[in-house]
Amino acid sequence: MKGFFKLLKGGNIPSLTAAIVNTIIAALKAGAFFLTGNVAMFAEMMHSIGDAANQFFVFIGSALSKKAPTPRFPNGFGRLVNLVCLGAVLLVGILSYETIKEGWHHIQHPVAASGFVISLIVLGISIILEFAVLYKAGKEILHEVNIKGGFLAPLTTSFANLNRAKPATKLVFMEDLVATSGGILAFIAVLISHFTGFLQAEGIASILIGVMMFYVVGKVFLDNARGVLGETDEQMLVHIAHVISENPNVKDIKELEVIKEGEFLHVNLVAEIDPTLSFAKVDDIHDVLKELILNQQGVTDVTISFDEDDGIRTWTTHRDQHTILKTHD
Repeated sequence: MKGFFKLLKGGNIPSLTAAIVNTIIAALKAGAFFLTGNVAMFAEMMHSIGDAANQFFVFIGSALSKKAPTPRFPNGFGRLVNLVCLGAVLLVGILSYETIKEGWHHIQHPVAASGFVISLIVLGISIILEFAVLYKAGKEILHEVNIKGGFLAPLTTSFANLNRAKPATKLVFMEDLVATSGGILAFIAVLISHFTGFLQAEGIASILIGVMMFYVVGKVFLDNARGVLGETDEQMLVHIAHVISENPNVKDIKELEVIKEGEFLHVNLVAEIDPTLSFAKVDDIHDVLKELILNQQGVTDVTISFDEDDGIRTWTTHRDQHTILKTHD
């Protein structure tokens, strides 16, 4: 148990922060819904409950993924965070369905809600808190990819680098982006319903919020399914290949894999070197390359082997072909 709590200290902080904030927001929205009967508030309540549960699970998963390899699991537990994210989105999927169903029911049988002021106050507080979590998650994304920016960078630059973020941070950012947007949508729906008498506005808002939740479910599911299978980090692969090629003792790169293991990267390298070099020299080259690769961001495990130089520059050709294929795609 002591080891478990020690692992929790290394969990994804944005996930924990978001989980706590969304628990508070869910409680506020639940109270407002039971007082007012507002359907848009119901949708927001369901969304916040799903987000809170998700983010608690993701925090625990991100912490456990840092557990050291064991004889039974020699490759470590890095992909555990992907498995947890897959499980978490199933919960959001169920809540999304309930949100859409309730919205459709309200459109068919509209009922006027009470507590107009209460709804606006709770939604206003929720939007502010969700936006604060979204901003913090954006800052964490920039930190993870080593990018510095101005005050608005967490809300602008973070989008361009979202795919490079850790799975847990990415999940928090996407969920709170939808939560903030959904809160604004619900706020507008309450205003329309109250001042125009168009009661179906709350049902429409509920359906739109549910659809946005489903989008997050699909996006996060696909991203983490690739992570569970073991996805290549193309950007880091090109970067590490370039760094390795600068070593004068490396004549060519025969094989190079940079595989995502949750929040970490595992690198497998087969380099071609001069076959006349002594064992001591080869050992020195191995140590230099290993230290160089381990110093790259996110890399935690490196396997290096050598082959004799065949005089054919295969890696450059391979990368050029790969670039051409990517361009045509």
